[in-house]
Amino acid sequence: MDYLHLSRVSLKHLTVLHVMLNTHSVTQTAEQLYVTPSSVSKTLSQLREIIDDELFYRDGTKLIPTPFAHQIAPTVHAILSSMNGLLHQKSFVPETYQGSFTLSMRESTFEVFSPTISQITTQLAPNAALKVYSKQQFGFDSLLSGKVNAIILPHDISQPPTESKELVWKTILSDEMVCLMGAEHPLANTALTIEDYLSYKHIGIFDNELSQPFFEQNLVQCHKPRDVAISVADFGSAAVLCHQTPYLFTCSKLWSQKALQAKGLIAKPLPFDYGKVAYSLVWNRPNMNDQAMKWLCDQFITPEKPF
Repeated sequence: MDYLHLSRVSLKHLTVLHVMLNTHSVTQTAEQLYVTPSSVSKTLSQLREIIDDELFYRDGTKLIPTPFAHQIAPTVHAILSSMNGLLHQKSFVPETYQGSFTLSMRESTFEVFSPTISQITTQLAPNAALKVYSKQQFGFDSLLSGKVNAIILPHDISQPPTESKELVWKTILSDEMVCLMGAEHPLANTALTIEDYLSYKHIGIFDNELSQPFFEQNLVQCHKPRDVAISVADFGSAAVLCHQTPYLFTCSKLWSQKALQAKGLIAKPLPFDYGKVAYSLVWNRPNMNDQAMKWLCDQFITPEKPF
C-alpha cells in the first residue's frame, strides 16, 4: 500500500469531489459545504494534481465529469459512507436529525408509499429534508454514486437485479397485476380471456434498466406478443390514455386501487400466468454504514400491511 501517496489525500478532497459529482457546480458545492467557491476550486486543483486527472471539463456553463471521475464515483461514495459510519456510531435520533434524505421512484410508486413518506417527514423526522427524484432521471448508477439513498420500484420478481453486487434488493410489498380498461370498453362487462386480452392494443411501460418481465416472455412463448400501441414512462400517463382510448393497460393492482388517474377504470384479473410481482427497496450496501440511511430503509422494510 502506498501510504505516502494516500497521506496526500484527505476527506476534504473526497467530499468536495463527491458533492461536485452531484452538483456539477463549484458555487452549489460551496453552498452545500459552507465554504467559499475559491476554496472548492483550490481543493479540486490539489486533487487533480494528486491523481493526475482533470476530473471535470467545462462545456458552456456546465462542468462535465471526465470518464475517470465517473468511474471512481462509486468508490468515493463507499469511502465516505464508511467514514461517516465511524463518525456517527451513536444511536440515530430521527426527531432531531437535520440532514437530508434522497429517494428515487416513479410517480406512481410515490402514490403507493405516500403515507409512509408523509409520516417520515412530518412525524418521525420533522426537521429533515426529503428529496424525491424520478426513477427515469436517477436510476441505479445514481444509487451507486451516492446521488440518491434508495430506489423504490415495482417489478417482476423474476427480473434479475442489476449486476452490481453493491446493490441490495429487498421486497417490501407483494403485489398482483391487473388489466385496466375504460368503463365503456367492449370488454368491460365480460370475463377477460386470453383471446380478448391479445385482440386489443396495449399501453406499455418502459424501464431501460430492467429486463423484459416474465409475463411478456410467457405470452410470447405460450401465445403471442402483445400489440403495444404506445409506451410511456409511468402508470399515471397510461391510465389517462386508458380513459380516452380502447387500449388495455397491465399494471400494479396496489397502484390501481389508490391512484386518482385510475378512478373510473375497470380492473380485471389477468387470464394467464404472470409470475410474482412486488415493490422493492434498493439501496447501496455502503449506505448501511450511515445510521440515518439505515433508519430510513427500516421505515419501508416492515411487515406487510395495508396503507
